[in-house]
Amino acid sequence: MSDNNSQIINLIENGNRYANSLTEYSRRKTITVNIGDIPMGSDFPIRVQSMTTIDTMDTLGSVEQTIRMIKSGCEYVRITAPSVKEAQNLEIIRKELRSRGYYVPLIADIHFTPNAAELAARLVEKVRINPGNYADKKRFENIDYTESSYQDELDRIRTKFLPLVNICKEYGTAMRIGTNHGSLSDRILSRYGDTPLGMVESALEFLRICEDENYYNIVLSMKASNTQVMVEAYRLLCKKLNEEGLKAYPLHLGVTEAGEGEDGRIKSAVGIGTLLEDGLGDTVRVSLTEDPEFEAPVARALIDRYSNRKETLISIPNFIRNSSSAIHYLSDSPINPFQYHRRQTYEVANFGGHNVPRVIADYSQIEVVGYDDLKPVGHYYIPLPDKWTMNDLGVDYIYTGKNPAKYMLPMGLKEILDFDVWNQAEDKINKYPLMSVEQFKQGVFKHDSLNFVKLTLADLDIDLMNELKRDQQIVLCIATDNSHAMPELRRLFFELINNQITTPVVIVRKYQVLPQSDFQLFSAVDCGGLLIDGFGDGIMLKLPDLLNKSKLLNISKSYNSTAFGILQAARTRMSKTEYISCPSCGRTLFDLQETTALIRKRTEHLKGVKIGIMGCIVNGPGEMADADYGYVGVGKDKIALYRGQEVIKKSVHSDNAVNELIDIIKEDGIWFEPKM
Repeated sequence: MSDNNSQIINLIENGNRYANSLTEYSRRKTITVNIGDIPMGSDFPIRVQSMTTIDTMDTLGSVEQTIRMIKSGCEYVRITAPSVKEAQNLEIIRKELRSRGYYVPLIADIHFTPNAAELAARLVEKVRINPGNYADKKRFENIDYTESSYQDELDRIRTKFLPLVNICKEYGTAMRIGTNHGSLSDRILSRYGDTPLGMVESALEFLRICEDENYYNIVLSMKASNTQVMVEAYRLLCKKLNEEGLKAYPLHLGVTEAGEGEDGRIKSAVGIGTLLEDGLGDTVRVSLTEDPEFEAPVARALIDRYSNRKETLISIPNFIRNSSSAIHYLSDSPINPFQYHRRQTYEVANFGGHNVPRVIADYSQIEVVGYDDLKPVGHYYIPLPDKWTMNDLGVDYIYTGKNPAKYMLPMGLKEILDFDVWNQAEDKINKYPLMSVEQFKQGVFKHDSLNFVKLTLADLDIDLMNELKRDQQIVLCIATDNSHAMPELRRLFFELINNQITTPVVIVRKYQVLPQSDFQLFSAVDCGGLLIDGFGDGIMLKLPDLLNKSKLLNISKSYNSTAFGILQAARTRMSKTEYISCPSCGRTLFDLQETTALIRKRTEHLKGVKIGIMGCIVNGPGEMADADYGYVGVGKDKIALYRGQEVIKKSVHSDNAVNELIDIIKEDGIWFEPKM
């Protein structure tokens, strides 16, 4: 057994506690960190921050962009300082902002350059260092350390890091120790591997030095572009802080390289929202490949869902309250929250087992009378040659409720009806019933192979669970009306696991009319947070109550795209090309937004392929750690192209770099021309 696996097992055996509660909202208690005039920690609201994208030496450009960010809701503004000259210019930027009446705390973003960090710590309110590259240079070497040689490395780091700690203490400057999954040092990778545990240890090596020096004005972060890794790392960090008796430092939450548009927002919501539901997080940055003033409103929308949350919203059914294990439910998880494992389920039809999660479209308010009615959910009728086809977001099932489709659906698309309607249908083989708990308990006539049962937490009782253990043609459709939806549904999953029920489960969420942006974020949190923990064999986003068919069809298209986006963001079903693109900053060597749009246009038909698009070497091969291909700025108009983490072409002119990237994909035999 590897050292990494044994350490994970030891963590589980010692309990899974990393949050106050896993089934109710309770914010983690932290110390206060003073950052200028805006303190951070659990005694204060969750803060919003973002990062400029202008060259730091462009003083007026940086000032104007910072002001736009402040007006959009940013409470902290981070600015890159890749060298001493940029660090020096932070003082000029700060003075200009103050002269205009803006007192936002500034954060210097540091990579590779301790001397720039030491200068910046004298000039701005906070410095961010990356422990993976502050005292180390990346050589991608695997080193076999002895305990003595590893300690020598820690002593070397201490010598290099202490000057910054002492300056921060002297000037009252805060610090963020920000681990990035993609930029772990060779030392960490050699001992812990490319794991959440490695991310945590990377930060703790620096944090222990700070505590030895009685310096505590520290914020921690564990960022990754893979939402599963990101969530696991933050949880594990909290557990390790508790175990070592270290202070409860505030957490800065973010998903790196989330991308742009709908995909970037959904991916950010899945990762950040899962942790906010756990009660973790004291500041949020949403990293979008867009102008930074568009990030703050997204972060604020996520945060504001928790501003009025009570700590005891979820009632516990009596049979749970009276069980011998009830006392553990507030703090312990029946799963390993530090390593992804999908909940074990039996296979029924194409649900559960090793099947990918299925998508069900809600057509219960839409009368399916014309072939075009199925276009919003990815199914298209072609008159010549008289056949159906579907795109990569073709839904698996439609739920028509009491309104059966008026024609035979295309092969590959199945229909679900309310039980009473299904029971009267002529075709009971190619359609499937959705029944209530009462109907299921009554033993009504069922489909021979697949039946759906609506379930809420309040419906659970011993008789129902015993019946579920006997009947293996069932898929549960779980729902809640509780605004605190994710923890209530998570409690329901806990009960299924604790009672050895392996029935597949579809997560059902319904929202009344919301702005599209809020719908994407809220559904991504409520459903994605469960999928991250391995819960869920399907997803159905129910339409709001409306009468207008054309509006419902338009909404259905958006809901379908969101459902597939949530599954992809949670890494449970890859249905489209994924772009791991950084949000740009003053280090960026090309127009990220324009380039990302161009690469997307040329490659978006390559289902399941992951492409990293990085503005500079800091966010290069490391940050796109699990990408299949990479496009990385290495100089003015110069691009390095990667296959995985291997450089294939080192200095390609940007005018031809996209074509050469496609040539590499073609060499690997996975390219195909897009369908017209």
